[in-house]
This record gives sequence, structure tokens and C-alpha cells, in this order.
Amino acid sequence: MEKTLNELAQLVGGEVVGDGEVKILGVAPIEEARKGEITFVAHPRYLPKLNQTEASAIIVSPKVSEADKPLLKVANPYLAFAKILQVYVHRPYESRGVDQRAWVSATTKLGEKVSVYPFVYVGDHAEIGDRVILFPGVFVGDNAVIGDDTLIYPNVSIYEGSRIGKRVILHSGVVIGSDGFGFAKEGKRNVKIPQIGIVEIGDDVEIGANTTVDRAAMGKTVIKKGVIIDNLVQVAHSVTIGEDSIIVAQVGIAGSTKIGANVILAGQVGVADHVEIGDNVMVGPQSAVVKDIPPHQVVTGSPTLPHKDYLRTVLTLPKLPEMWRKIGQLEAKVRALDAGQTVKRKTSPQSSEDTRDPDQ
Repeated sequence: MEKTLNELAQLVGGEVVGDGEVKILGVAPIEEARKGEITFVAHPRYLPKLNQTEASAIIVSPKVSEADKPLLKVANPYLAFAKILQVYVHRPYESRGVDQRAWVSATTKLGEKVSVYPFVYVGDHAEIGDRVILFPGVFVGDNAVIGDDTLIYPNVSIYEGSRIGKRVILHSGVVIGSDGFGFAKEGKRNVKIPQIGIVEIGDDVEIGANTTVDRAAMGKTVIKKGVIIDNLVQVAHSVTIGEDSIIVAQVGIAGSTKIGANVILAGQVGVADHVEIGDNVMVGPQSAVVKDIPPHQVVTGSPTLPHKDYLRTVLTLPKLPEMWRKIGQLEAKVRALDAGQTVKRKTSPQSSEDTRDPDQ
């Protein structure tokens, strides 16, 4: 595909400095870009490479004033790069139909132009939308629903009754609708609580490899529209994740937790059960969320603290041994002063009558 720099600028709402008619054939990192490709600079440390790259054009922030290559100035170079990259990687969809080595129930409702690869299993009364792609090894249980233009990579398991929205991407090894972790104790015996709910995933959700989303004990586990979940994440039963939230790798979210919209949980965050996290909250890496967090907070730590308080705490830790030594010295001085005052009181003359003038 070939686009001019002016055409790309129109796509991302940017300003061209230099030759806007230069032809762009692709996108590449700044160190690897060649003639005919566009690259980007999103971090100041790459600015020295502006005049070293062989790229035909560079996406930059408005702060960059000049270079020996045509520039595309935008407020957010990384976002512009993402949008332009989508132009060059997009390929028209071609349906493969249903491979004869797949097993699709006669009661399944298949949409138009689907691609069902070998060794796919689709159960009774499932619904598969238009232009859905099911790669080899995908399991779709009875009564499951998959929306239009959804992409399911190899070896994904979608349990019975699960509902997947439109334009969803599930990467390899994802499990949707496995039983929630529910048991009651009878003496030493663990009694399983049947998990009879479902999982409901909204439109435009992407879930990374080997992530699990458990079905609700009753009702729904809900992943709302636009949520992005990384690899190796555990979402427990009856959890709700609000729109456009981002869940980074190795996060564990315990049962019945409610997460608001546009929340970011950084890597290895652990969230206790029945916690509520408000909209627009950011939780730092390896934090433990054990109580509710109001909206619009930035927190870090285990347990979580406001981020600035956490930073002060971390900066204080290396100083604790010296502080402990000084406190010991101060305590010794206080004891010495107390002892001296006691001796002074015992040795001072005693008077049976106070002769001081009260007006003095």
C-alpha cells in the first residue's frame, strides 16, 4: 500500500513540515527504517537519531522544530504511529468456510463468511456471527454466542453459555467460562458450590494468551466494552470490569470484585474479593488491593497507599537503621535528664512556707 505523507497527516490530524508528497510504503522502528518508510519519535532519548535514520519521514511531537527529513507533527506521536500502522497491516478478509475436519453441530447458527479451521468443535445451539474466525483447536460449548468479526486464536476454550461480543480478539490458550473457585467446608471436606452463571464479554475486547475468565456462581462475570487484558491474568467469578480498562500481565482479581471504567491495574497486582475500585483509578505494579478505592486515585504498595505517600515510605526505608540509632541516643539522653531532675529535687532545700509574692 502506498500513501503520501499528506494523506497520513489527514488521517491522524497532524501537520506536515517539509515535502508532504513523499511516498510512504510502510512503517518501521527508527533504527531499522529505510527509504519509503515512516518512523516515529515518542521519547526524547531518540531525538539524536532524527538525522541518522534512513526513513523517508518521521512522526514527532510539536516540540521538534526541524530535521533533515519531512516531519509529521502530532500531539501524541505514539498514538499516530498506532493508527498509521493499522493502515499498512490491514488485509481484506477472505472467508475459508467450514473445514470438513471441524465438528459443527447441526443446531449451530452460523453467520456469513465464517472461517472455521480444522479440529474446531462447536456445540449445540451455539451462535457464530458473520466473518468470525475460529482457528484450529478452538472449543465452543453449547449455547455459546460469538459476535461478528471476532477472532479466536488456536486452542481457546469457550464454555457453554458464554457470550462474546463483536470484534473481540481472544489469543491462544484463553479460557472463558471455566468454573469459579467456590467451595464450602464440611469438616475437612470441601463441598463444591455449583457455578451456574455465565461470562459476558462486550464489544472490542482483547484478551491475552493463557488468561482465564471464570463463570459466575450465579448471574454474570462481565468484561465490558473496550477492555484490554494482557497475558496470564486470572479473572474470578462474578467480577465486573468497566469499559476501556487495562489489566496488565499476571494480575489476579478475586471473586465479586467491581472494577470501574478506564482503570489500569499494572503487572502482578492482586485484588481481594468483594472490593470496589472506582473509575479512572491507577494501581501500581505488585500492589495488593484489599479495600475499596474511590474514583480518580493513583495508588501503589501492599497494601495500597496513595502513590505519593508510597514514594515517601519507600524513600524512608533505607534511613530506618540510622533513625533507629538516633532514637536510641535521644531516649538515653531523656533518661539521663530525668534522672538528673530527680536528684536535684531530692537535694534542694525544703520550705514549710511559700514566701513568694503572688504578684511577682
